[in-house]
Amino acid sequence: MAKSLIRKPEKDFPRHKSHLLPSPEPVLIPDNPFHKIIPVCAPVLDESEKRKVLECIESGWISSLGEKIGEFERKFAEKVGAKYGIAVTSGTTALHLALYTLGIGEGDEVIIPTFTMIATANAVRYCGAKPVLVDSEPRTGNIDVEKIEEKITSQTRAIIPIHTYGHPAEMDKILALAKKYDLWVIEDAAEAHGAEYKGRKIGSIGDVATFSFYANKIITTGEGGMITTNNSEIYEIARNLRDHAFSQERHFWHKLVGFNYRMTNLQAAIGLAQLEKFDELVEKRIENARLYTSLLKDIEGLVLPPETEGIKNVFWMYGIRVKDSFGISRDELRERLARKGIETRTFFIPIHLQPIYWKDYVNEDFPVSEALCKEGLYLPSSSGLKKEEIYFIAETIRGIKKGVGS
Repeated sequence: MAKSLIRKPEKDFPRHKSHLLPSPEPVLIPDNPFHKIIPVCAPVLDESEKRKVLECIESGWISSLGEKIGEFERKFAEKVGAKYGIAVTSGTTALHLALYTLGIGEGDEVIIPTFTMIATANAVRYCGAKPVLVDSEPRTGNIDVEKIEEKITSQTRAIIPIHTYGHPAEMDKILALAKKYDLWVIEDAAEAHGAEYKGRKIGSIGDVATFSFYANKIITTGEGGMITTNNSEIYEIARNLRDHAFSQERHFWHKLVGFNYRMTNLQAAIGLAQLEKFDELVEKRIENARLYTSLLKDIEGLVLPPETEGIKNVFWMYGIRVKDSFGISRDELRERLARKGIETRTFFIPIHLQPIYWKDYVNEDFPVSEALCKEGLYLPSSSGLKKEEIYFIAETIRGIKKGVGS
């Protein structure tokens, strides 16, 4: 028998849902006063990152044994109010390692929102467990806590709330359900560096939290991630599993199946430099979001991201929803913004609409997440975004709206 591809992409999809999917990415044309593309997000890097990376190169410690890794773990954990940090290769591997450490496995169920990036569901699947999907509430896009309990079964082991686009989920209610049913709570805080919930820092509230340091995150190491926890047992086990589960008795001696999820010293060096401006990067996101809101709040047909009393939303991305009353669709707005060199991104395509997952959830209904998918986009949101760029973006949107209404 001739060899063939072992894994082929899924082709089937429920055609009656195809109207919810975004159009292809529009072509960006830098027709603006800045004569450049305004990216949806770009990292803020300076001489500090260069200096710390150079220190690694000059020392020869560039792999996962350098001293900057432990320093980065301690300082990041302290910044998010947790006792322990475990640096890993990505936010996805942070999720997988957290789930695996907690013993999630074959036959288990893990509750997640359907409105999330694919990595959340994939990490559950990596463990052999089943992602159980819950719809979002429309104001923040976070998991609808009122719909979680009906999805809990005897196989449920954990809940993964996502702090969507930097706005914390309703952790008090989630923790209460977890206590009632003896479940783990794993915060997916990939987008929520610096966020707070009722005076508590995101990353220190659940049993475990996971962060991403991908290049578009508020704090970046290029690629990379972090697990934070206040539980010493979880910390010790996850730390060991991250590094092939080497035994302390002797080298090349393994009692558990582990992983190579180790962050490099070079990445940690960048992370340490980023931590030096952590507060500045977070506050700039918030400042930019408030400027956007002041400029866009009176435009009919746009739903802007919320600020909630007692909650610190860090606005990882400034996400808006384009309603029918705006006059044109979300995709048409993206196309017109692209002609002015303004890059945007659509909101997540929910898990239940993904080709690889939809057959598992075909009989379930997630209307809020589908509306978010159809209507949502986020505007350029970098911490390094300039005020004049925000004014230009807002004026462009206002001009498009005026042209539609004339």
